[in-house]
Amino acid sequence: MNSSYAVPAVALVVVATVLVGAFGLRVSRTTSDFYVASRTVGPRLNAAAISGEYLSAASFLGIAGLVLVQGPDMLWYPVGYTAGYLVLLLFVAAPLRRSGAYTLPDFAEARLASPAVRRLAGAFVVGVGWLYLLPQLQGAGLTLTVLTGAPDWLGGIIVAVVVTATVAAGGMRSITFVQAFQYWLKLTALLVPALFLVLAWQGDGAPRPAFDEPAAFREQRSVRVGDSIDLRLERPLTVTVTGTVDGRSHDAARLRLAAGTHHVARGTRLVFDRGTAVPAGARGTDDALSPSRAESRSKRPLYATYGLILATFLGTMGLPHVVVRFYTSPHGVAARRTTVAVLALAGAFYLLPPVYGALGRLYAPELALTGDADAAVLLLPDRMIGGVGGDLLGALVAGGAFAAFLSTASGLTMAVAGVLTQDVLPSRGVRHFRLGTLLAMAVPLAASVAVGGLPVADAVGLAFAVSASSFCPLLVLGIWWRRLTPPGAAAGMLVGGGCALLAVAATMAGLPGDGALHALLAWPALWSVPLGFLTMTLVSLATPGRVPTGTAAILARFHLPEELRNERAEVTP
Repeated sequence: MNSSYAVPAVALVVVATVLVGAFGLRVSRTTSDFYVASRTVGPRLNAAAISGEYLSAASFLGIAGLVLVQGPDMLWYPVGYTAGYLVLLLFVAAPLRRSGAYTLPDFAEARLASPAVRRLAGAFVVGVGWLYLLPQLQGAGLTLTVLTGAPDWLGGIIVAVVVTATVAAGGMRSITFVQAFQYWLKLTALLVPALFLVLAWQGDGAPRPAFDEPAAFREQRSVRVGDSIDLRLERPLTVTVTGTVDGRSHDAARLRLAAGTHHVARGTRLVFDRGTAVPAGARGTDDALSPSRAESRSKRPLYATYGLILATFLGTMGLPHVVVRFYTSPHGVAARRTTVAVLALAGAFYLLPPVYGALGRLYAPELALTGDADAAVLLLPDRMIGGVGGDLLGALVAGGAFAAFLSTASGLTMAVAGVLTQDVLPSRGVRHFRLGTLLAMAVPLAASVAVGGLPVADAVGLAFAVSASSFCPLLVLGIWWRRLTPPGAAAGMLVGGGCALLAVAATMAGLPGDGALHALLAWPALWSVPLGFLTMTLVSLATPGRVPTGTAAILARFHLPEELRNERAEVTP
């Protein structure tokens, strides 16, 4: 990609973000402005802001990358991401707004009158937020590396600096305008190039393979292996090799590799003939931890699919950066209208990434070998169109990608900083909120610089699993079941969310690499969510004397419209 266009586009997005955030700073004057924008954000603006922060690196880059590698099975990601808002609309949105809380820990304490449950909820908010921030920073590093060849940590640092400055300066009021602007930028950045790419695909006259067929090289392709990889071949493969394969050096040698696993050293160049299928199961050393590319997915596809569906459907309601935005709505009706609008905006956006993934299987299948599948969205304009037109479209996509990192990282930083300020730091003022912002970004930034990571959609999917296992039971039972007790809530979050968190840690550590146990750990939602609900219910039933006093009044507050509550308050002696 020609960086002479892409780098200015990224710089323009960063400058526009700072300027829009500065506008929000001008109208941020109170503590309520910093935390919940004084609860005055209307449905249209709030829906655009929620969509802006929700459509993250996983949405912009990761879905296309997974579709490129795995094919139509990965279409469950955008379906789940969108359908999660339907569950949120039906069960959570309006009651959550009527709770009057600022954060999820505030909700937990208001419902259960337990500082211990509040602290536990705060710990999970911070954990999920950091787990979700990590792929945003890594995605920014990938984008800048593809554009300029810069070190892969530089993009994350740029995002961290801009986000920290924006959030610390203006809080929720500031990032509301930033995220709304960035949603429309991201939609434009995917939609306009997609139209040209589809036209180029229609006009190239090439054969049209079925979407679910294995990806194959449409022409002779030379692939340089950046990091050492293992090629897992189901059938013999003939390839020209310059470099080291299975410990033996070759110089432009024509090799016939037998079925099985072959180790290809870093820097080796492979030349594949036209029509050769991309080796199935190929993975780089960094991708050995990837749930979507693990051998256990191909052996247990139904379990993996249901685990993914459950995590994405139920995890949305507990994502800290999404939930906190509903506290900014003026009332419960506005919260519901906001959610309906988000369904439309997110649904429109999620039609586009699979288009890039499908085209990537045709025009850039080698990305599945090199471990750079997340870069398909960035590379396709140059690959399919080329020239100045391809460079300009690539620059637009690059700007949209950075908007995705900035908007999602802003919301996550805001949510984590709010919890740190209220539950960890000694004061809840604006000054300490700014300190909390620095702390919220410092840990995931250090992690993104120090370690490699999963493909971005996989990492986000694991964050969804933890959210679904911890906050989904707390919110659903806390809003709809009057017999929930503090011990039950704490036990359910610890068992469900804790098990999911341990499974995530084991997956990211590569333990174990394959088999049934790996499948259970890589897609934990299918057992950790029911475990969280069951534990929360049984422990609450076993501790009936711990139901907080005033529970009926609290639930009435959650479910009665604001106007009716006010009328009751006026006639109550």
